[in-house]
Amino acid sequence: MAVTLTAQAAQHIEKYLQKRGKGLGLRLGVRTTGCSGMAYKLEYVDEQHDDDQVFESHGVKVFVDAKSLSYIDGTQLDYAKEGLNEGFKFSNPNEKATCGCGESFTV
Repeated sequence: MAVTLTAQAAQHIEKYLQKRGKGLGLRLGVRTTGCSGMAYKLEYVDEQHDDDQVFESHGVKVFVDAKSLSYIDGTQLDYAKEGLNEGFKFSNPNEKATCGCGESFTV
């Protein structure tokens, strides 16, 4: 089981952790919402939880709670700039479908 970052995502996260002046890494999880059922949630981690699985890519730690891991196992998180838009992109092998707006997914 693993969650990985591309080099671009790791650089972006590291830059923001330095800007914040604190943080252990990034928490990646899922929440129930949207027209397809689930959405990704991201937040910076200042304290590790007991049920966290911790993965490291390009020197950056990714924390995933046990409940979310079954939905996002194998996911690669990228950070991309496309024209005026920029943001995280998720490559999740467990996704069966995404909604038209791209905000939620099903497994």
